[in-house]
Amino acid sequence: MICNKLRLNSVLTLLVLLLVSGSLSASVSQKSVKEIVKSMTLEQKAQLVIGTGMYFPLPDSIREKMPPMFGGGLDTSTPYGKMIDKIRGYLPGTAGVTAEFPDLGVTSQTLADGPAGLRISPIRDGETDTYYCTAFPIATVMASSWDTDLVESVGKAMGKEVLEYGADVLLAPALNIQRDPLCGRNFEYYSEDPLVSGKMAAAMVNGIQSNGVGTSIKHFAVNNQETNRMSVDVIVSERALREIYLKGFKIAVQESQPWTVMSSYNKVNGVYTSESHDLLTKILRDDWGFKGYVMTDWGGGSDVVAQMKAGNDMIQPGSPETIKTLIEAVESGKLDESVLDTNVERILNIMVETPRYKGYKISNKPDLKAHAEVTRQAATDGMVLLENNGALPFANSIKNVAAFGNASYDFISGGTGSGDVNEAYTVSLLEGLQNAGYQTYDELKKTYETYMEEASKVQDKSKNFIAALMGGKIPVEEMALDASIAEEMAAKADIALITIGRNAGEGGDREAVEGDFYLNKNEKDLIKTVTDAFHAKGKKAVVILNVGGVVETASWSNIPDAILCAWQPGQEGGNSVVDVLSGKVNPSGKLAQTFPVKYEDGSSSDNFPGEAIKVEGAEDNTADQSGFSMMRRVPWEVVYEEDIYVGYRYFNTFDVPVAYEFGYGKSYTTFEYSNLKLSDKNLNGKITVSIDVKNTGDVAGKEVVQVYASAPGKSLEKPEEELVAFGKTALLEPGKSATLSFDIDAALLASFDEGSTSWITEAGDYTIKVGASSKDIKEKATFSVANDITVQKVSKAMVPERDFEKMHR
Repeated sequence: MICNKLRLNSVLTLLVLLLVSGSLSASVSQKSVKEIVKSMTLEQKAQLVIGTGMYFPLPDSIREKMPPMFGGGLDTSTPYGKMIDKIRGYLPGTAGVTAEFPDLGVTSQTLADGPAGLRISPIRDGETDTYYCTAFPIATVMASSWDTDLVESVGKAMGKEVLEYGADVLLAPALNIQRDPLCGRNFEYYSEDPLVSGKMAAAMVNGIQSNGVGTSIKHFAVNNQETNRMSVDVIVSERALREIYLKGFKIAVQESQPWTVMSSYNKVNGVYTSESHDLLTKILRDDWGFKGYVMTDWGGGSDVVAQMKAGNDMIQPGSPETIKTLIEAVESGKLDESVLDTNVERILNIMVETPRYKGYKISNKPDLKAHAEVTRQAATDGMVLLENNGALPFANSIKNVAAFGNASYDFISGGTGSGDVNEAYTVSLLEGLQNAGYQTYDELKKTYETYMEEASKVQDKSKNFIAALMGGKIPVEEMALDASIAEEMAAKADIALITIGRNAGEGGDREAVEGDFYLNKNEKDLIKTVTDAFHAKGKKAVVILNVGGVVETASWSNIPDAILCAWQPGQEGGNSVVDVLSGKVNPSGKLAQTFPVKYEDGSSSDNFPGEAIKVEGAEDNTADQSGFSMMRRVPWEVVYEEDIYVGYRYFNTFDVPVAYEFGYGKSYTTFEYSNLKLSDKNLNGKITVSIDVKNTGDVAGKEVVQVYASAPGKSLEKPEEELVAFGKTALLEPGKSATLSFDIDAALLASFDEGSTSWITEAGDYTIKVGASSKDIKEKATFSVANDITVQKVSKAMVPERDFEKMHR
């Protein structure tokens, strides 16, 4: 989705907010939603379900030439034009605003990005104040914490900013599956596992919505790549769709009831998701019980009538042409007005819950200082210690630190695109070291800053149009380090830190090439040169991965003394990293995705990101301009040949070696697992699994406990094991123990049977595996299911038109 960072008219904003606060809804508070719908004209209904376009505050001479979707051609002499001109000033920099009709009691809803924090414009015309937001850790960090309570606390802080700045719905969280390491938007997503994704998203939604503002979980569904995202047709089996790609959304809907859902750009099995009655009505509403409204991603879909019928209630960003098309469809009988009434009613049911409707008086002053503390702590709990050969935590003798790598000085807080946040600052690694009292080297800093300033002047920034338009840090290529500099620093400093930076985001996928998934020559040389120089002096070197997604590590991980995967930890990043390096915080993060040995080892590598397809009757396959897309559409298809074998389900089942397995992460202490108990040897309703965890090391720490299940797989083929529960201990002092308990029921063990369209838990013997990762299993126990259990029969939906062979390498 695209929104802007440009300035808006702040005087109008403040006047409108003063008029709105407390007065608009009071006179119509007794009017029911159904009464409002009955009183609306067809034109008003169409204007409500179609967004009001995107506002870019440009000179009139330029705006007049822009299409209506981008704010061009607005006639402010008409009632509709006047209304849009007014509501655009409510909150500068938001993604969109819906129409309002004060006489009817219909207030506008302000829709704002994004998944790592509220995204609005920090600067407003005519004002000297700034309106910054907190850049929280990216979703991958949150998932790596395996701590839903922590995620909910982050959501509470994020939602408070949404409330105090005057937004109504935050377009977040995003919880698509990290199917492939190269997806450019993986930083916005939680995991390769649907249980982790769903639980984290539910916790985030509950936290945000506790403030009385809404969320929009996205991108529903199967939006697992950015390449040709507007038109790609994902061909996937019913079983993989239900078990892998929809399960997380189901958990989030049923455990947190988000106010809205955002449909994705792509097609699934031949149909755009925003036009899929199967997805938006049969599955989302009938099977799962969703009560809110569905909006499109910005420019998604092709046919507004099909979208309304499917249950996609709101079209964003919208344009006058789309409103006209919808009105004509009703007048011609192509669309029954009762369908439109249902769409409108769903939108209004959420509207009456919004802060704007309730007349909340915004402060424009959220407690950013307190939220900075939240993000600092959350980031440390999601960092993953990959390697440690006695280098961490820093010994008391460590006083002077040499920081190498561009990203040590230009730290990356989060990804690009709509997931980027306009924060006031980002604490670099160097600043984090200095804040903690460590001595650094000005000459080294100057060397890197001089290089980066010159490199940025010649950097190619055209590769990702959306990143260039919307902001987000695009790192320059790593500086080639002269060995003499490393040797000079080794003679002075007590330890070396080497930061490797990566960024990606909306609008483009990564590549399995050097400088992206693979480290390039300069980076590998940097690690070896610095490590060799410090080892020659009897000193250690540590690599910090400041990345949004998985990178290759197997070819170089044995060189440095430690590797800390810091991800993109938000605006307090440098402080958070140093909290872990210094031992102030014991790392407790675990990977929520697998690090393969090489890219080609992954189950999706043969078919990601798909290929162009021939459109029947078209002269070529390069320019499908159907619908109201704001981006060029290329007919494209990707077949999910790996079926249910995504991530660890594939690697563990087919014994494919990995660099770091799902659930992996080291600590500064050690933990002992014991006394695994099952409440019963037979599943009757549910079984309670309990395990004792003891800190057997020398420092306090937290441990993530993971519960996997191996199923019989008689008629339904099953992976080697699947995650069914997880939890995290409180901080355990040395010698202290905790008992964690987990309830396992048939639903957690069920697989989707395409023949009966049901979730089935097969009869047979099941093995419960409790461990510190998907491969590091500490205790096992078995129980039995006497007879097949039909957990739920659901709608027959989204059936692929053709069969495809499952991949079994």
